[in-house]
Amino acid sequence: MAKKQRVVHTCSECGYSSPKWLGRCPECGSWGTLQEETPLTAAAPAPPGATRLVALTPASPASPITEVDAAAGRTMPSGIGELDRVLGSGVVPGSVVLMAGEPGVGKSTLLLEVASRWSQVDARTALYVTAEESAGQVRARAERTGALHQTLYLAAESNLDVVFGHVQQVKPSLLVVDSVQTMIAAGVEGVPGGVAQSRAVTAALTTLAKTSNIPVFLVGHVTKDGNVAGPRVLEHLVDVVLNFEGDRQSSLRLLRGIKNRFGATDEVGCFEQTSEGIREVPDPSALFLSHRGQTPDGSAVTVAMDGVRPILAEVQSLTVDPVNKSPRRVVTGLDFNRVPMVLAVLQARCGERTNDKDAYVATVGGMRISETAMDLPVALATWSSLHERPLPEKTVVVGEVGLAGELRQVPNLARRLQEAARLGYERAIVPAGEPVAVGGMRIERPRTLREAIALVAGGA
Repeated sequence: MAKKQRVVHTCSECGYSSPKWLGRCPECGSWGTLQEETPLTAAAPAPPGATRLVALTPASPASPITEVDAAAGRTMPSGIGELDRVLGSGVVPGSVVLMAGEPGVGKSTLLLEVASRWSQVDARTALYVTAEESAGQVRARAERTGALHQTLYLAAESNLDVVFGHVQQVKPSLLVVDSVQTMIAAGVEGVPGGVAQSRAVTAALTTLAKTSNIPVFLVGHVTKDGNVAGPRVLEHLVDVVLNFEGDRQSSLRLLRGIKNRFGATDEVGCFEQTSEGIREVPDPSALFLSHRGQTPDGSAVTVAMDGVRPILAEVQSLTVDPVNKSPRRVVTGLDFNRVPMVLAVLQARCGERTNDKDAYVATVGGMRISETAMDLPVALATWSSLHERPLPEKTVVVGEVGLAGELRQVPNLARRLQEAARLGYERAIVPAGEPVAVGGMRIERPRTLREAIALVAGGA
């Protein structure tokens, strides 16, 4: 009688294995993520006294690090400046980049544009492999976005072995695979997108990149929590993990680095989704403030830090008489827990009546800001709405508000004010503390929220 093949159940989130199915993974706590897999048969153990390790002759001997060619690790421009900013300084030969994001955010469109720009430089060849769409669908999108080029090759294939055959025929200098969760590795148990398949596909593509020195871009799906779908080992195998995010109701798209072996992870790239495709935005501050005319009531201009990049943003506040007995607090784009606290400080320390008003506080343009430097803009915008008086023109506001009504310093203040001065702002209201001088800008330094209100109430 044939021996029954052993089956294990592996969590698709963390890779935990169990001999029996469990509703909840005991390692990461996820529900319904254990999938059935058939492990590879282990080799028979060596007899006692036998040598277990076999020394193999290397194909190329080890060499001193000083004799390694440094040119092999130099970056190459991708043709898209915002992507190069997040990657460090460009694309590293032989690197593997995993780009994750929610469905419909524009991952495929962006990487198709990357492949097109890449192929337009020095007649370089790029291969775009799609396993989710037909070749006709990708061709139609490329025609709409202007991504057609003679040295950009397209293959609609989900079998990894056939993809390697395309690589041998085309010999591209850039490979894009869309997506890693839909590719199939022959000889590996499991369904596409499962733990075993995703791990095998990523490992094979990583080996291809390292041995052929071809940079590889992979499209990855995300879970409902926003994490990269599949086992966590995917993020360890690749060199760079990028997250492409954005609100469906807004055209703004942000590219952030989660992991980067070749640079920092605190850079952010800004893009705008249009009918012609994804367009990079090298000056996001101008994008957020392009609609501003005369300064309205309940509006304050501030400078937010997204990584190491200062971006001017607008915070708006609207206060109205409540419809119900309990006033509402509606917050969009800001920390929901801090806005009610700032409104409470505004009433307790400055005598402004906020507890009997509905307050609607939001950022403009779909921008999301969670740092505490937005406390002072929220407070002054709310004061402006309560008194129906606009804040002084050409003024930026940055600062954290404490429960006692004091103003606290925020990091990267000099860089924030330099960005505001570049866009023509002449006055800044910031917390008192370390002196910062910016040419052409008058800097006011109140110590409390009450003093800050007195400055804006007095006008210029």
